[in-house]
Amino acid sequence: MAGSSEKKFTEQAQAALATAQSGKMVEAGAERVADGIHTEPSLSEGKTYRLNLVCVGSGSAQLTFTPASTGTETKVPCDQSVVQQRITVHKPIRIDVDGAKGSTGVIAWRIDAL
Repeated sequence: MAGSSEKKFTEQAQAALATAQSGKMVEAGAERVADGIHTEPSLSEGKTYRLNLVCVGSGSAQLTFTPASTGTETKVPCDQSVVQQRITVHKPIRIDVDGAKGSTGVIAWRIDAL
């Protein structure tokens, strides 16, 4: 993916996320779909958060949580739609978003405290 289209995809994804703001931002970022998102956010146990994801490009990505009880596995289409997931933290968590084979673009994400 060329640098200029990656920058454009990142800007589009972050603009879409801005419209979905649902609380106080805790953590956010943007990654290439090919690299995926692999984060272990520092969230407070017993608190509820909203994870917002936007993928801009082509194809899709798969959202998974460890432990699985944190949230629901969800497909994230790379069509600029915002995928929201309410998560409740009981112990340290890991969030992974992996691009499907052949998918390209940028995934932006943010976690808001509710």
